[in-house]
Amino acid sequence: MIPITDPKGQFTLIQEKIMSQINDVLLSGNYILGHHVTEFENQIAKRLGVSDAIAVANGTDALVLVLRAYNIGKGDEVITTPFSFFATAEAITRVGATPVFADIDETFNLDPEKVRGKITSATKAILPVHLFGLPADMDQINTIASEHQLIVIEDACQAFGAKYKGKEAGSLGDAACFSFFPTKNLSTMGDGGLITTSDKNIAERIRTLRSHGSSKKYFHQEIGYNSRLDELHAAILLVCLKYIDSWNEKRRLLAQRYYKDLDAVPFLKLPPIINHSTHVYHLFSIQSDHRRDLIHHLKQLGIQTGIYYPCCIHLQEVYKNLGYQKGDFPVAEKMSQSLFSIPLFPTMTSGEQSQVISALRGFEVTGS
Repeated sequence: MIPITDPKGQFTLIQEKIMSQINDVLLSGNYILGHHVTEFENQIAKRLGVSDAIAVANGTDALVLVLRAYNIGKGDEVITTPFSFFATAEAITRVGATPVFADIDETFNLDPEKVRGKITSATKAILPVHLFGLPADMDQINTIASEHQLIVIEDACQAFGAKYKGKEAGSLGDAACFSFFPTKNLSTMGDGGLITTSDKNIAERIRTLRSHGSSKKYFHQEIGYNSRLDELHAAILLVCLKYIDSWNEKRRLLAQRYYKDLDAVPFLKLPPIINHSTHVYHLFSIQSDHRRDLIHHLKQLGIQTGIYYPCCIHLQEVYKNLGYQKGDFPVAEKMSQSLFSIPLFPTMTSGEQSQVISALRGFEVTGS
């Protein structure tokens, strides 16, 4: 089976370097918030051009912590997308606020004009997601936020290394959140997350919140969380960080071949190309009215696919109380019914990609 992604293959490429770093952590005797975490935070902050990077336990915690740091809670609304991994909205609910959804456009990201229509007196923030590795339209989103004095928090969990008009994802709003889950472009062998910001006060509060609301050991200013990136994961990430640009470039080269060889296939719609953005193709997602049959066809030929996402967040059972109905966000709902992802990962061989392309081009549409 050709997998949709292959973190094991990626880690195997640098196995010796990773094992050396793990041994360094083992011998240090310092396993929580040690020098590997500090070094990782410093390197990310420097790369993104922000003042602070704060490493936490996972991407979901990153979202929760940054919302808490901005005092977003009960009675507040946060505008976000209904077409994302559930954690985006879940984090808003976790802090007591209400997720307010706005439809997406053909880039799979928030449609800024739809965001405008959702702003109320209770709106405190906009939370765009750079879905599949393509940055959202941040100029328009930031303009809207400025007009209404709103906070902008990037969910960049799928977009490490992506750029918008030359600027790195994670440096485009007031704060941003990353995930280092094993399947992400920059990943570790477990959970990991990070928050970036150039607001020193927010950064200081997040550091307090991630350690039980404590800035001095055994003294606590508020109720916080236990959400710290382990030294082991930071050590692994420091190794992976040296390779992320070459891995992302390999993803782009693979994507270019898909565009070239699949562009003329009539029953496929390929992801849009946005000239001012640098896509990192966390996933290569295509649309088809024949999704179910295509997925079955590819499976029979030993090719894995994935559906991201089969049910929009506003239609999830847990959010029935918000009163959304089917048809409220037609673009997002269309994507949930037609979009699927095909294999693309840095260690993918030319032969494997040829098999995927051949299988897609060889599919025969049947029926009306």
